[in-house]
Amino acid sequence: MIPGGGQPNMQQLLQQAQKMQQDLAAAQEELARTEVEGQAGGGLVKATVNGSGELRGLVIDPKAVDPEDTETLADLVVAAVQAANENAQALQQQKLGPLAQGLGGGIPGLPF
Repeated sequence: MIPGGGQPNMQQLLQQAQKMQQDLAAAQEELARTEVEGQAGGGLVKATVNGSGELRGLVIDPKAVDPEDTETLADLVVAAVQAANENAQALQQQKLGPLAQGLGGGIPGLPF
């Protein structure tokens, strides 16, 4: 109900929903193009993901490579990717959070 006793204008509601859908699609496209970084080991390992969390790059400083200790290197890679994904999730929240609230809740498949 609209204050004052009137009925909601269905055409207006549909236009608002369509605009929100377009805004959401544009934000998702922007996220797919935006890259964020995470690092571990004081920057010895850097992972780059897009705003959707897809791994796009991995840089390993030669100082991190010890043939006798590949386990530590693997841990650094995992930590860097996790840090990058956390940054991607924060970016998703920033870009899509207001749109999700406008849609009345979370968006399926996203972590908020």
